[in-house]
Amino acid sequence: MARQGDQSQPVLIIGGGRGGLEFVTLLEDEALFHVVGVVDPNPDAPACSLAEKLNIPVFADTEKALNACKPCTAFNLTHDEAVSELAAGIIGPCSIIGGYEAHLIWKMVTQAKEARDELEKNQLLTEAIVSHAMEGIILINAQGVIKTFNPAAEKMFGYTSAAVVGKNISMLMPEPDKSAHDGYLQRYLETNLARVVGIEREVTAQHKDGGTFPVSLSVSDMVSGGEHFFVGIVGDISERKKNEEEIRRLAHYDALTGLANRTLFFDHVKTALAQAKRHGHKLAILFLDLDGFKGVNDTLGHVAGDLLLKEVAVRLLKSIRESDTVARFGGDEFAFVLNDVKSQENVAAIAGKMIALLSQPYVLNGEQCTIGGSVGAAIYPDDHADMDSLIHQADTAMYAAKNGGKNHCRFYEKSMEPY
Repeated sequence: MARQGDQSQPVLIIGGGRGGLEFVTLLEDEALFHVVGVVDPNPDAPACSLAEKLNIPVFADTEKALNACKPCTAFNLTHDEAVSELAAGIIGPCSIIGGYEAHLIWKMVTQAKEARDELEKNQLLTEAIVSHAMEGIILINAQGVIKTFNPAAEKMFGYTSAAVVGKNISMLMPEPDKSAHDGYLQRYLETNLARVVGIEREVTAQHKDGGTFPVSLSVSDMVSGGEHFFVGIVGDISERKKNEEEIRRLAHYDALTGLANRTLFFDHVKTALAQAKRHGHKLAILFLDLDGFKGVNDTLGHVAGDLLLKEVAVRLLKSIRESDTVARFGGDEFAFVLNDVKSQENVAAIAGKMIALLSQPYVLNGEQCTIGGSVGAAIYPDDHADMDSLIHQADTAMYAAKNGGKNHCRFYEKSMEPY
C-alpha cells in the first residue's frame, strides 16, 4: 500500500486505541513517515475513525493488513506478542516494533505531541500579544528588511503589513536617517557599538502620507536560527509632545494675550544682558502701564477689558522688532527688552511708536473707546549693569511718567528715587 514514488517510510499501525490515534495524528504531516494503514477489529476505534477521515486504509484483520501493506514498518500497540510474531513472519523481524519498545515510542510520540502542542500554543499566544499590542512592533533582519509589522504599527504609519514586509525599514524614516540607517546597522554588527540598540530614545518617523511625527523607539537584538534580528518597539508620542508643549507654553506665556509672562521675561533679560556685555551693546528695559484701562473695564465690563488687552498685545508686538521681547507683567502692565539700542533717542522713538499705536481708538463689542500708555525706561549700561536694578529703574521711571501727565515716556533719573 506504499505510495508510488514516495520517499517516506510506510508505517502500519496495529491497534486503533489512544496510542494508535497519537501515532496517526503525529505522522499525519510528517515528511519522513506516512501511515499506510490502521488495524483494529473495532471499526469505531479512535485511530480508525481518524484514518477514514484521512483516507488511510482501515483493516479488521492483522494478517491481511500486513500482506497488503508490506514492505513497511509495523507498530504493534496491542500488547499481544502473538501479533508481533505474526508480523515478523510476514514483513521480517526487523520491521516490527512492539512490546516495551512500542510503549516507549508511544510515550515519546505522546511527549513530542504535547511539546508540539505547547509550542503551537505559545506561538499563538505570542502572535496574539504582538497583534493586540498597543505599541508598534517591527521585526527586521540584519539587512534592515522588515519581517514583522503588527496592527499597531499599521495604524501608526498608515501602511498595511503586506505593503512593508520585505522592504527596508528606512522607508519609515525621513532624511537624514533614511540614508544613514543601513550604515548604522552595519557598524553595529561589525563593532557592537550601540547608538540605538538597548537605548530608548525619541526619533522622528515618517507616515505613508509623507508627514513626520515623533515616536519613542526601543530596539533590542536577538539571534534565531543562526540569523540576527532586531525588534523595535515604537510608540507615537505626538499627543505627549503636544501636551508638553502646552505645559511649557502655560509656564512661560500669558494665557490671555499670548505674550511672554514674568518668568520668561526675566529669562530673556538675563540672556539679553549676557549678550550685551559680550558684544558691548546697549539694551533698554521698558515698563508700560495703560492709561484709562480701569475706566473701560468698569464701564464696558471685564469681557470688553479682556478684548482690549488682547488688542493692546497685538499693537505692542507691531511696535517692536522680532529680536525684542514684550511681556505682560499682570493686569494692565507690560514690560519690554529692547536689544542693541544705539541711543536714548532710538529708545524714545520706539516708545513713541508704542504710545501712538495704543492711543488709536478701539472698538469693543460695538463700543468705541480710547486709552493711552505711560512708559518708563532704563538703559544698560548707562543706568546700571544689574538686572534687578534696571527693572526697578524702569518701573520707577514709568510711575514718574504716570504722575507727570501720562501718555508719554520718561527715562530713569536718580532724582526719581524717593530718598
